[in-house]
Amino acid sequence: MDHRNHSSVTEFILSGLTELPELQLPLFLLFLGIYGVTVVGNVGMIFLITFSSNLHAPIYFFLSNLSAIDLFYSSVITPKLMENFVWEQNVISYPGYMTQLFFFCFFATAECYMLTAVAYDRYVAICSPLLYNVTMSPKVCSVLVTGVYIMASIGAVPYTISMIMLFFCEDNVIHHYFCDILPLLKLSCSITYINELLVVLVGGFNVLATIMAIIISYAFILCNILQIPSAEGKSKAFSTCGSHLTAVGVSYGSIIFMYFKPSSSSNMAQEKVAFVFYTTVIPMLNL
Repeated sequence: MDHRNHSSVTEFILSGLTELPELQLPLFLLFLGIYGVTVVGNVGMIFLITFSSNLHAPIYFFLSNLSAIDLFYSSVITPKLMENFVWEQNVISYPGYMTQLFFFCFFATAECYMLTAVAYDRYVAICSPLLYNVTMSPKVCSVLVTGVYIMASIGAVPYTISMIMLFFCEDNVIHHYFCDILPLLKLSCSITYINELLVVLVGGFNVLATIMAIIISYAFILCNILQIPSAEGKSKAFSTCGSHLTAVGVSYGSIIFMYFKPSSSSNMAQEKVAFVFYTTVIPMLNL
């Protein structure tokens, strides 16, 4: 392999969502509105939880961290997306691409593990309510959140390093609107087997480990709820989990569709819609 290929590409061009001129302004305004709601909503949530003494329970500590993840996650992706509708060519430098890729992987992984932490909190609250304050002490909550960010780092670093080690030829047009792994692999002159294996192994582990923990937590929760004699008690218990279950279903459904479907069923238009939903709409819906 000619190592000069690596230096021949110093920047990439993101093709964006669409090249139709009549859609540029409406889409720009749409995503500007979504991003505005995401920023205001998540910042407001963080401030409300931080400064309200009534919201210092463990669940709100996790939700404030989830809001911070959604805020930064959206800020990594959406501004660059909106540039596609303003500039004729949306150019990003090689270091800029790798930086956005790292933070995309970091916050996507962190969200999965934070949703798992919330599931564990709900399990303790419903199945062991008398021991809730002891089990979910501030120290335990801090350890759980620290573990979330450690696992996010462990998930993001291998992807980024393996991508940096690739070599690229003359083609620098990324058929996507942000810096993702799979579109960049298609441009590489290197053998990408290790990178593709990392997507399956590391990504598969993070998804499987977190979703199994969530399923186990809710299996215990369901068994406990079914033992509640009154319908009102069951309804109240279910209501505390409804929004979290919705977030889990939407997030993991999008991830599986984007990364773990057969390559024979790949459709770029459908993939872009799924990515838009996952990277811009979900951070707003988690409010």
